[in-house]
Amino acid sequence: MAKLMNFFKKEIVFSISLILAIISCFFVKPSFNYLDYINWDTIILLFVIMVIVEILKNLAIFEILVRKLLARIGNARELVLILVFICFFSSIFITNDVSLIIFVPFSILALKKVDKTDLIILTVSLQTIAANVGCMVLPIGAPHNIVMYTVSNIPFESFFFLLLPYIVVSLIFLCIVLLFIPTDKIALPKMNKIEFESKNFIKRVFLGVDYFLLLTFIALFILIGNLENIPFFNSLFTRWIVGNEVLWGVIASQVISNVPAAMLLSGFSSNYEAIIVGINLGGFGTLIASMANLISYKILVREFDEFKVKYLVVFTVLNVLLLIILLGVYVLI
Repeated sequence: MAKLMNFFKKEIVFSISLILAIISCFFVKPSFNYLDYINWDTIILLFVIMVIVEILKNLAIFEILVRKLLARIGNARELVLILVFICFFSSIFITNDVSLIIFVPFSILALKKVDKTDLIILTVSLQTIAANVGCMVLPIGAPHNIVMYTVSNIPFESFFFLLLPYIVVSLIFLCIVLLFIPTDKIALPKMNKIEFESKNFIKRVFLGVDYFLLLTFIALFILIGNLENIPFFNSLFTRWIVGNEVLWGVIASQVISNVPAAMLLSGFSSNYEAIIVGINLGGFGTLIASMANLISYKILVREFDEFKVKYLVVFTVLNVLLLIILLGVYVLI
């Protein structure tokens, strides 16, 4: 029992997702149709990206890049600013999930190198927000936007202008928070020669993949798939969603994340512009609101398990504050 509780604490997001998925199975008889619920392209892409990142880490590529970056940075605020906006710009083209998989480990390593581990929690929180903002620039920036762009057939430029006010306000928010980071001077410590360890290279790569994160995604896909097939929820969603797409996009995202929320809402309403706004704003808020949020959290706690509670507090406060601001922007627009 003690081992089970320890596992639950260590993999709390996966455990909750699995429990909810199992409960939903009592209402929809398990069958091979469950396989259709899962977006296998997303799962496979995520696995491949994690393997690539582990290869880069084990080849010491991150170590080399971190050293080059730190050699050009003068103070802590500059370093955090660059690390945050790298996530913003990269997520425009390689999706928010991939951006965080690549740059959160990179950032943790960089801050450890200059003895600034006290800034890791705030930096990763801001990186996650930045990635969720950057993914709004183009419809290819995140799985939920790819889903909506495909379903809605909204023109490329219309998609951008629809979300532009929220992007601008979010960037201002990030810049304001960054001003609170001290301008302490940083200096690159003396480094040992980088050595490549070839022994058990492939084994280390595959052992480094976070398989529970992949299982979390699968559990969430099964949960949302079953919800769509439960008559009570189907009827409830039909009555409540139409005419309230933005509100329900935000609410649903907080509970099941914005990727399943996009699939859910688009199945009950054709007001795609409102759904797009709702699920993008909904990516801010709780840890589960966006799959990208889970990715950052998982990467951080693997390195610093003792940061778990403090990170959740800082992350949630910043995200909820930004969500409230963006909802205010929506009301004004």
